[in-house]
Amino acid sequence: MNSEAVSEQNKFIARDLSWLEFNGRVLEEAADTENPLLERLKFIAIFMNNLDEFLMVRFSGLKNLIAGGYNAKDSFGYLPQDLFPLVKAKIGLLNKRLYSLYHEKIKAELEKNKIVEKKAEQLSAEQKRFVKKYFDTELFPIVTPIAVDQGRPFPVLPSKTIAFAVLLSRYSSQNLAIIPVPEGISRAVELPSEKDEFNFILVEEILRMNLENFFRGYKLCESSLFRIVRDSEILVDEEYAPNLLRAIESEVKKRSRANVIYMEAEKNCSSILLEMLSTGLGYPQQEVAQIEANMDLTYLFDLIKKVPRTELTFQSFVPGKREYENIFEKISEEDLLLHMPYQSFDPTVDLIRSAANDDNVLAIKMTLYRTNEGSAIVQALKEAAKRKKQVTVVVEIKARFDEERNINWVKELEEAGCHVMYGIAGMKIHSKITLVVRKQEGKIRRYVHLSTGNYNETTSKIYTDLGYFTVNDDFAKDISDVFNMITGYSVPSRWKRIIASPYDLRQYFCELIDQEIAYQKKYKNGFIFAKMNSLEDPRIIEKLYEASSAGVKIKLIVRGICCLLPGVAQISENIEVRSIVGRFLEHSRIYLFNNNGMLRVFLSSADWMRRNLDHRIELLFEIYKDELKEYLKFVMDTCWKDNLKAWNLLPDASYIKNKKDGEKFNAQEFLIKHHCL
Repeated sequence: MNSEAVSEQNKFIARDLSWLEFNGRVLEEAADTENPLLERLKFIAIFMNNLDEFLMVRFSGLKNLIAGGYNAKDSFGYLPQDLFPLVKAKIGLLNKRLYSLYHEKIKAELEKNKIVEKKAEQLSAEQKRFVKKYFDTELFPIVTPIAVDQGRPFPVLPSKTIAFAVLLSRYSSQNLAIIPVPEGISRAVELPSEKDEFNFILVEEILRMNLENFFRGYKLCESSLFRIVRDSEILVDEEYAPNLLRAIESEVKKRSRANVIYMEAEKNCSSILLEMLSTGLGYPQQEVAQIEANMDLTYLFDLIKKVPRTELTFQSFVPGKREYENIFEKISEEDLLLHMPYQSFDPTVDLIRSAANDDNVLAIKMTLYRTNEGSAIVQALKEAAKRKKQVTVVVEIKARFDEERNINWVKELEEAGCHVMYGIAGMKIHSKITLVVRKQEGKIRRYVHLSTGNYNETTSKIYTDLGYFTVNDDFAKDISDVFNMITGYSVPSRWKRIIASPYDLRQYFCELIDQEIAYQKKYKNGFIFAKMNSLEDPRIIEKLYEASSAGVKIKLIVRGICCLLPGVAQISENIEVRSIVGRFLEHSRIYLFNNNGMLRVFLSSADWMRRNLDHRIELLFEIYKDELKEYLKFVMDTCWKDNLKAWNLLPDASYIKNKKDGEKFNAQEFLIKHHCL
């Protein structure tokens, strides 16, 4: 059967529904009793944070399309007004699962382990005294009640604000006041506890106990917590924005006034109070989600750090380390491949630090997409500029939800003397590349680093990524050309070692797939094995369907969004898809093509998504060294064997755990033991 004769909805999974399925798999890690208890809390917080971002971008986007009267099907066969109720229903199911899991199961397990959240009526006399003092000295001075009346409009509350709505009366009048829960302090407050116990109370519970203190002379009739999420998509006409940095800054500031696209309130909130809130926020009352639980469980991130119970977390490990005296000499001797977090990220940092302090280094060129607070790499770049080296940094200020941080990096780097580029109009620079130019034995030598992940010391400990170091001259020429293209007006020449989007990356992938189809027809050995974060590009999916129909065996490890339906008769029956959701976030992109037994192996910053192939500068590069190719094939085979954290995608778009009889196998734990001390 030709896949073109099948309707889009029968051969694709809607992107948003697939993403929600992925977040459901994250939530199931919180339900997995094989995971340590505090790690299960972390998965709940990750799920909650993920869902908020989805609401702020994808959910709000659907709402905006419907409000604007958009009436065309997407690439997967859905009209916005048809997809929206499916997405909304799925969000409702996930939230129901979240709160039943946390409040009915995990809280009980926390209490068994003497980690207890206290409500006002459960406090001991000592704890009551502590709470009273904490309110008087810490909370009362910083909390500001906000009156709402004819002269004082409803306050502008930032996205993800939790606040109390308080209904007051005096004489014959009723008044509304808002008390935002302060963001600058921890929501989980540790209480005096018995030995080996950890008691805590939420800030909002302390405020609830003391609301009357803010409204002297008024009767408190009712109060309810509520929470809002605002549309956070940034819309900038980059081609016509005279100063992209200022345009992005301006759009970020507008987020606090963007439309409310999701709102929740406590179950006991009366219809009168709910109507006041809905009117003030411009949000339909009938769409407010009313819950009987703690709001915004991302506070669990902070709680985990406070609980001193290492036996309830994953066992720590020391990443494997590369031994060398001089990073430049080591890279000159051999190409290096680092696999984080199983191997230390230190050589990447060391390359930039050494370049900053080496008198023979003339220039450093680097892309920064997302990096961490207190970044040693950023500090090294600033030091290099102070030492009068030519430092060029391409900072992608459009990295979603990191815009403010990246704007700050831009200003710091510019003040230090670095030449900073903000990106290219209409494109995100998502490739992760570094070029160090060094004078060596009277000649110029260029050191190259390419990666599947960001230059981020924090995420390098929790994301699986691959970094590649080389002094190969063809690579060096190509990367020099890439920087000239990004920072100037250079038209790219034909590269020898890399392929880039948006120029020819999709076409190159299609040619590689076509080659496997040809080998399958001639030698019956067509095989594709790929690992990525997301698979969403319809043209790539159609090409994979074509390969499957020709008999090519295809194995895909896709962590998140997968819009391809595997195992469908006469369309994708030769395709298998698995998703690994575990201790580490699977972030590396690896592409293997059998090539008639002469295996070709590629690494990339790009997923098989339209945004990566059409609207970002991404790089694909081939690994030629046999020992490195063998290692990457070993990694792929190891991941495919996982029967504890891997999920199989079924032809009906559902996922089931990849459980098989025999020995249990966790790929990530195996790789820890393989590499680490």
